[in-house]
Amino acid sequence: MAKEIERAGIPAVHICSIVPISRTVGANRIVPAIAIPHPLGDPTRTRDEEKTLRRALVEKALRALETKIDEQTVF
Repeated sequence: MAKEIERAGIPAVHICSIVPISRTVGANRIVPAIAIPHPLGDPTRTRDEEKTLRRALVEKALRALETKIDEQTVF
């Protein structure tokens, strides 16, 4: 889906647990996630730690959106 959104001229970021799959499907901006069962968090962490972790991932994704790229890029 990220590839089709980009094709329409809208930058998109694919946050994923398995980067090779994202590369295979053609996502252009790829941000590695935490783990397969919990891509945007870690239930073993405290609430504050998890909030910090999630915020860092979202900020990384936002920076990826701002970055001009010419080929698939993993951030």
